[in-house]
Amino acid sequence: MTKEQRFQGVYDAVIVGGGHNGLVAAAYLARAGRSVLLLERLGHTGGAAVSTRPFAGVDARLSRYSYLVSLLPDKIVRELGLEFAVRKRTVSSYTPTRRAGRADGLLVGGGEDRTRASFARLTGSDREYENWRAFHASTARLARRVFPSLTEPLPTRSELRARIDDESTWRMLFEEPLGRAVEQRFADDLVRGVVLTDGLIGTFADAHDPSLAQNRCFLYHVIGGGTGDWDVPVGGMGALTDALAAAARAAGARIATGHEAVRIDVDPGAGTEPSGPVEVTYRTEHGEGRVGARKVLVNASPQDLARLLGEAAPEAAEGAQLKVNMLLRRLPRLRDSSVDPREAFAGTFHIGEGYEELARAYREAAAGEPPSAPPSEIYCHSLTDPSILGPDLAERGYQTLTLFGLHAPARLFEKDNEGVRESLLAATLAQLDAHLAEPLADCLAVDAEGRPCIEAKTPLDLERELRLPGGHIFHRDLSWPFADRDAAPGAVQGAGRWGVETRHPGVLLCGAGAVRGGGVSGVPGHNAAMAALGR
Repeated sequence: MTKEQRFQGVYDAVIVGGGHNGLVAAAYLARAGRSVLLLERLGHTGGAAVSTRPFAGVDARLSRYSYLVSLLPDKIVRELGLEFAVRKRTVSSYTPTRRAGRADGLLVGGGEDRTRASFARLTGSDREYENWRAFHASTARLARRVFPSLTEPLPTRSELRARIDDESTWRMLFEEPLGRAVEQRFADDLVRGVVLTDGLIGTFADAHDPSLAQNRCFLYHVIGGGTGDWDVPVGGMGALTDALAAAARAAGARIATGHEAVRIDVDPGAGTEPSGPVEVTYRTEHGEGRVGARKVLVNASPQDLARLLGEAAPEAAEGAQLKVNMLLRRLPRLRDSSVDPREAFAGTFHIGEGYEELARAYREAAAGEPPSAPPSEIYCHSLTDPSILGPDLAERGYQTLTLFGLHAPARLFEKDNEGVRESLLAATLAQLDAHLAEPLADCLAVDAEGRPCIEAKTPLDLERELRLPGGHIFHRDLSWPFADRDAAPGAVQGAGRWGVETRHPGVLLCGAGAVRGGGVSGVPGHNAAMAALGR
């Protein structure tokens, strides 16, 4: 029996793409009694949210692409009955620096007294810490108001503003460039940079960018879970997508890997509802087949959605990060001997992320040159969750490091991806080494072939491996979490009830490029399922 014969008939829903959002949608729709077929071009599900063993002969399962969880609502985990858990990090962040000729740093975590003391030692008074507390109290209040709305019908701008009910915070984040608030509230350059960095993850922008792309990125990085906490997925990110796939299958969804959707045909005479099924053409190693659906949910980028529909694609996105995975025999010692490396690397370890350093790196990259002092942030998954290491590695004290480099736009790699990747990686590690008491290279593990356990991924690598447009980890710049009634015509208007609707009634976008998409959240998958169910 051919794969084409197996898929004869019309499904209630065909989902294109088996990333975490597609799996969320599949599970919700199947649990609602709908017939569901999910088509995934790769031989496995998970998309960018996977755990793999990237180093030959080494028993360490790393979250190779996406790596922390904040935006996934407990509601989705609970309603789908997922066997999945996260753990809190004991330290929020550590940022090394040199002050008055000595190695120093800012530790945020370990209790209020310790954090206050770290601020005072670095800045000379309690003023910056009190400003820090006040600033994050306002973002925490915002998070409690905004986060629950992500899995509700899309509010208007005025509705969300009324819900937040805080004009000062609204103006700070929704109307004025983030840099203004940072400069008004903080005086210390390092403290300013630590605050700003949440607005630059996967987003190529200056603190004063008039587009407010940095504000939108900051917003999504401080509202997760209603707290802004970024948690460690137990078992690695693949544990989440494995649990989602299991939930979808248990509910009756059919998941077909090795099936690449190549075209979506919509009845041109459709009105508010399609008069006939939407048809999806897919390709396998055996040839092409077709399947009908009452609704098609596309877990892919807006560019891929347009390609599947045969329409003009929206403006290309551009990713802006260098992702590095490492396995160490042990954590390196720090120049700042007042902090244990197990604390410093347990949270987010900021490198070259002072306020002026970030501005300089942006200017250099915007001019087409790799940053001379690349900014980055690092964390150690295995300190919080050693289950990703084989028993032998864990017993011997091995640790993982994940590095995320900022201000590395795709344009820098277009002429020589491999060469620029290697030079930027070397410069990034040199920035880290400047704060270590020993070279990181001396701590790297080696694989079964004697090679150092380190790999780097540029935006062009992510575009090739995962079909992320321009290597953009959010598929496009993050959107405001409200309806944009003035959006230009396109596949996703941003004005539909759930923010996933397209110009075609039978087609929904459930990927990161949907309104309120981005990050490992499952929110677009949930919202597309609700739209398909007519809720």
